[in-house]
Amino acid sequence: MNILNNLKIVLLLCLTLGLAPYFPEPHIVGKVKWIIGGGEGMKLMDVFDLVLHGFPFILLIRIIYIKINQIGSNNSK
Repeated sequence: MNILNNLKIVLLLCLTLGLAPYFPEPHIVGKVKWIIGGGEGMKLMDVFDLVLHGFPFILLIRIIYIKINQIGSNNSK
């Protein structure tokens, strides 16, 4: 099994790398708020930081999408 398809590992990545540092708010939340606010003053390092902290959540969404498609294809048979 590929490590990127392992739900437990991806959840662990989301809870550690995806949300770290936790206080005063998760880093990814601050970056998303910044982008929603227009991203004024955002530099290349901030974009890299967003990609780094957001990648585990992209993997999680991908796994959920694959699981839903598998369930749907099994029900149609």
